Amino acid sequence: MDDVLYKRSNLERVSDVQKLAPKTANAFFGFMNEAFSPGLIDARTKELIAVAITHVSGCPYCIDVHTKKFKGHGGTVEEILEAVMVAGVVNAESVILKSVNALNAFKGEASDSLYLKTYMDKLKEVKTALPKAVESFEVFNTDVLVSGNIDAKTKQLIAVAVAQVTGCAYSIEVHTQNYKKLGGEMEEILEAVMVAGVANAGYVLTHSVNSLTCFEKH
Repeated sequence: MDDVLYKRSNLERVSDVQKLAPKTANAFFGFMNEAFSPGLIDARTKELIAVAITHVSGCPYCIDVHTKKFKGHGGTVEEILEAVMVAGVVNAESVILKSVNALNAFKGEASDSLYLKTYMDKLKEVKTALPKAVESFEVFNTDVLVSGNIDAKTKQLIAVAVAQVTGCAYSIEVHTQNYKKLGGEMEEILEAVMVAGVANAGYVLTHSVNSLTCFEKH
């Protein structure tokens, strides 16, 4: 079993991390408790957002923890899979949209302004070069973001949170606008962003148990 790098039982060592770095670890858990407390967004939805975020970070510990917590709030596997697909769409979208920056750099058209809304117009060039690929993504995007087990508004909120983690200014712009059009409030977005921040930071913190174990063994 020493060859297994990811085990649920590894998380039992988080308490050891807290002992070694009490001030910062406790500050994180304080942040986590505040971010996940019910506000304009209920605790159940916050856990669903976290499930989506952890599939972007790829942390097996975090996926396990937040999936269990969402289930504890009465969540269903269908909702989890839809949230995961939203994360997949935004992750793919972020890469595709950023290809316009590659076009600028390749053509020597890059200016000091690396992100402009108008750069998204250059996606037409990407679609011309790879029409089937872009059209397939557009179908995927449309199918995933419509109401299903999760309503369309909540899916856009998840998308905004995921876009913060992928770091794509274009995706942030698109999904923030979409969420607002569906009646969303900026305060709700900020609550979702805080959840995304905790989930992303938790990805790093939980992996510290791997470093701790490795350090002790070698």
